[in-house]
Amino acid sequence: MLSNRRGQRVPNVTFRTRKKNQWINITTDDLFADKTVIVFSLPGAFTPTCSSSHLPGYNQLANVFKENGVDDIVCISVNDAFVMNEWAKDQEATNITLIPDGNGEFTEGMGMLVDKTELGFGKRSWRYSMLVKNCVIDNMFIEPEEPGDPFKVSDAETMLRYINPEAVKPKLVSLFTKVGCPYCARAKEMLKEHNLNYEEIVLGKDVTTNSLKAITGATTVPQVFIDGQLIGGSEALASYFGGR
Repeated sequence: MLSNRRGQRVPNVTFRTRKKNQWINITTDDLFADKTVIVFSLPGAFTPTCSSSHLPGYNQLANVFKENGVDDIVCISVNDAFVMNEWAKDQEATNITLIPDGNGEFTEGMGMLVDKTELGFGKRSWRYSMLVKNCVIDNMFIEPEEPGDPFKVSDAETMLRYINPEAVKPKLVSLFTKVGCPYCARAKEMLKEHNLNYEEIVLGKDVTTNSLKAITGATTVPQVFIDGQLIGGSEALASYFGGR
């Protein structure tokens, strides 16, 4: 049975990482001493739930966590440094520190090393998250021991509710653009002026004109969505901000 290690110190481990083609050792103290750190651990880089939900959730809420006293967000997986570095690039995980636990030492010390040989994975980490304060585990959220890959309690939303249930989450912004479009550039400027991060979807690269029309009802860009609501083009976006 996987046990909650709340109140205990994190395992004393040295991680082998790669930066600029050099091996760099990072210790447990380097990661956790005199800091408040969120850790989330998962079965593997590039795997479906890890890539589509677990890591992106923490990456998107990173600024909110930092506004609420978190110094760093660390993702630990039983993968090697090369895989973790490539996954970080693929995910554009600029707000997360990805740490390779290649030998599974940290994960084993946490009591979270599980057998995934039926999937050809060997030993991997069970999915969990925890809040660590100065090397001591403040709380843990461990996924239930069920078949498959449960993802119910180790997500970023659960962690944020624990840290501050009143925290204000950032707006979700999607921006349809086209290369060389001056109105798109203006929309980007307005979003930056209001400190709103956005997902950019480029016409002709990420989406076709037919798809744009099906989604927005328009064939011109920019088209801006905020929290699922279609705002429209750059003038509509200016009006949206002008009323606030």
